[in-house]
Amino acid sequence: MPPRQRLTPADRRAQLLTVGARLFAAHPYADVLMEQVAEEAGVSRALLYRHFPSKHDLFAAVYQQAADQLLARTRLDPADSLVEQLIQGMDVHLDYFVANRNAVLAANRVLAGDPVIQTIMTNELDALRARLLAVLPLADESAREAVSAVLKSWLVFVQVLCVDWLTHETCPRTQVRDVCVGAVVGALRPLLAEDPAPDWPRPASGAGVQAACRATTRPGGARAPGCGSFSDERGPIIE
Repeated sequence: MPPRQRLTPADRRAQLLTVGARLFAAHPYADVLMEQVAEEAGVSRALLYRHFPSKHDLFAAVYQQAADQLLARTRLDPADSLVEQLIQGMDVHLDYFVANRNAVLAANRVLAGDPVIQTIMTNELDALRARLLAVLPLADESAREAVSAVLKSWLVFVQVLCVDWLTHETCPRTQVRDVCVGAVVGALRPLLAEDPAPDWPRPASGAGVQAACRATTRPGGARAPGCGSFSDERGPIIE
């Protein structure tokens, strides 16, 4: 065990969260032991349990911290185009998902029914939805309610698609990102007075959508939400 450093309670908690985040990212949830966390942090198990009574408590704190950091890094600036804002937000989240694959899979698969973890994820999605509503040109309250419902469903779609992609990487991450951006642009167009992304879709985006939809194909041929066929006068948005 490394020599123990004397830290304030806040600094010690931050250190334990850093060690926990690293271990949950590197190993499946079941393989992370509190004894290992204590050893790598250079503290006794008693001190670790004083801050986090269980592995679940430690993981929840790690994931809450990650959610807070993702929100802080997601920039939704009305000065940027909608597509630029969506791409920036998707890239921030995909960077975290790729670097912390085991932690993301633990939250969405191993602990899928856990109310604490689900609340953390739901709160982040609600915060992202509120930010998007704030930058979209909404004509009235009726439009706001319709767009809010679309965004809520889209954020769940993004979550499902990205988790499935982490499990089976059937296409490049840029295609996954473009599928998600294209899905919400296509869903919002009928609800807004002006086209929110006149230059979207990009050329050849359909191939990326098809690849990502294959990643979310369920047994029996069923596809994940959002992988249907959508089009408008500009041509295919999702195929």
